[in-house]
Formats: sequence, C-alpha cells, structure tokens
Amino acid sequence: MIAMQDVPDHAAEYLAAVQHSRESVLTRPSPVPAIAGVYGWWFRDISPGVPADGCTTSNGLTLLYTGISPKKPPTNGKPPSSQTIRHRIRTHYSGNAEGSTLRRTLGCLLHSDLGIELRRYGSGKRYTFGIGEQKLSQWMAANAYVSWIEHESPWEVEDRLIEHLNVPLNLDGNKHNSFYPTLKTVRAAAVARANSIPVLANPGVGGR
Repeated sequence: MIAMQDVPDHAAEYLAAVQHSRESVLTRPSPVPAIAGVYGWWFRDISPGVPADGCTTSNGLTLLYTGISPKKPPTNGKPPSSQTIRHRIRTHYSGNAEGSTLRRTLGCLLHSDLGIELRRYGSGKRYTFGIGEQKLSQWMAANAYVSWIEHESPWEVEDRLIEHLNVPLNLDGNKHNSFYPTLKTVRAAAVARANSIPVLANPGVGGR
C-alpha cells in the first residue's frame, strides 16, 4: 500500500471514500451524485495476470483503476463535456465495451474465464462483447466496487493520482506502470481478432 505522505492532495479523501456495489449504484435514486469528480474502482477478485503488488487495498478490495467525469475540456473550441460521475459510473456498470474503457479492459482480461469475446457489431465500427456484456456485468456485481470524490477539475486530480498510485488497469497517462505494455498488447490482440472475423448483427443488449 502506498504511504500517505507519498501521494498528492486529495489522495487521503479519495482512498478513504465509501465503496459502493453495482446493486447500490444502479438503484433509484442512485447514491452517486450528479457532479464532477474522480472515482476509483476496487476489486475483490483480481483477474489472473494483473499485478497487485504495491496497489492500495481497503476492506478486502484492491484499487486497480481511477477515472473521472467530465473529461478535460477540449482546447479546439468545442464545448466541454457535461457528463457527471453518476452517468459515467452507471455506464461502466451497465453499458458495453464501446462506451466503457474499463469494461473493454476487464472483458479482454477475463475473456477465457467468462467465455466472452470482443466482436464488431452493426456497422462494424462498434466493438462490444455482445451478449457477453451480461456475463461481464454479473462478474462486476460480484467483484467490482466504486468510490468517488467531488472535484470541479477532476482531470488535475486524476493525473496526480495515476502518477503516484499503482493503478494497473489505467492506460492514459500510465506508461510508467509495469503492466502497461501487457495491457496494451491484450487489448490490441482482442481488436485484431475482432477485425479478422465477420461483423455480427447488433444484439441489442448492453450490460444490464
């Protein structure tokens, strides 16, 4: 576990935030506020091959991924994102691999265990696990918990957290992590495989 004196401002609050289950997050009204912020994903079961040494642990869970909403405002004149952490977290829990980097990563790492495969659907430009998204959601219901903190400029906090914490499932800004090359290779191989086989009709399901 990382020593608190070695991590930046907001880290203590971030690491101490209450962890919520998929069932809790998807209830209505949701406990996740419709605000800008930083969230952390904690796991009970760790996918084989993901190194957990040096990762932060709490309540029997291991922090493996950090994320934000909204993303950093563009500098090309386009309007900034209006998404909140409530929308983003719900997408991770119940969406699909096309709309969730976390779901794509987990599905690629767990494809053998869960019997799922990344495929192209519809127009051929969408990559999801099809009906396998439901299996992935079931796995997340049993193993994935999320916490969050409020911050008006979450991208600033995320950059510092990724720099100082061991979060092996992050890709952006995380080239220094020892698992980065492996994760890139696993994800690229899944996309290459999907590109080499026929496009399927849209199954019309997400991870719900």
